[in-house]
Amino acid sequence: MSLPRDKLSPMSLTSAPLQQPEERDQTRQHTAPVILDGLAIAAEIKVEVAAEIQSLAKRNVRPGLAVILVGSVAASEIYVRSKVKTCGELGIFSELITPPESVTTDELLAMVASLNARDEIDGILIQLPLPAHVDTRRLLEAVDPDKDVDGFHPVNVGRLQSGQPGLQPCTPAGVMEMLRRRNLSVTGRNAVVLGRSDIVGKPMAMLLLNASATVTICHSKTADLASVTRGADILVAAIGRPGYVTEDMVRPGAILIDVGINRVTDERTMQEFFPADAARAAIFAKRGSVVVGDIHPAAFATSAAYTPVPGGVGAMTIAMLMSNTVKAAKLRRLAPKGDLQRV
Repeated sequence: MSLPRDKLSPMSLTSAPLQQPEERDQTRQHTAPVILDGLAIAAEIKVEVAAEIQSLAKRNVRPGLAVILVGSVAASEIYVRSKVKTCGELGIFSELITPPESVTTDELLAMVASLNARDEIDGILIQLPLPAHVDTRRLLEAVDPDKDVDGFHPVNVGRLQSGQPGLQPCTPAGVMEMLRRRNLSVTGRNAVVLGRSDIVGKPMAMLLLNASATVTICHSKTADLASVTRGADILVAAIGRPGYVTEDMVRPGAILIDVGINRVTDERTMQEFFPADAARAAIFAKRGSVVVGDIHPAAFATSAAYTPVPGGVGAMTIAMLMSNTVKAAKLRRLAPKGDLQRV
């Protein structure tokens, strides 16, 4: 169910007001938008990570990643297999730990403590979501901050908030890499982040702020949401609502970053999102579903650049996880203790 737009006040991270569309230069002619191909950018990162791993091997260092996957959630199993496969392709040692769904918080804490103590393990990833009876926050906070390749530990959150180098959440870090590698400037731009989750929305806002954007966070209580999103030079949508951001909510020439991955199983809805799209129709006919982001595909046509779904931000997450694992290895094993600047 979509949230009513008249109930969606923004929380601004700077005092500078958002520039309204009518205040902008409207004389620029629109050109075809740049597609921010996450698959291509992720491939670039993986090549660089593989080279770093080869360099580390000459110093007898092989990065290691441990993944804890509780129970048997099909989507999580597929995602974890992809992570383990990528580790193998790049030369990262990986270890998959698969306790049953009945595992207790104390048993998982013991597993984390064991991984914290192992020098050959540089990164620890706890696949979410966890069963309801497990204390997720307690478990995530038990991970050694220097091995927290998800960037969820309060120490790493504090480093991000204060602009210090450290391990950053993979999806927001991936977005910043996409912008950097495609020479899309953030400095001085009005950025709106739609969503305030600890995993994407909040760290995304901090990364943009640290890059000297003027940032506004919107959420379920934001009033007159469309008037805020229309003021964005860069709009990041991460709310988990298919096609919620419509064409009338974005200004022409904006950069649209779609973090959402939503599965649509209703044929009429699919046709609304992708009219006359034979390829999508074929996928729907074969699988009974298609994937759509949080931004309505019609909004992309007048943008300056956008991330497709699939093949956009989602493709970056595993690449950034690999990058974080190598970074953690260098931090732990090569840099002087606490010297993050050298990593």
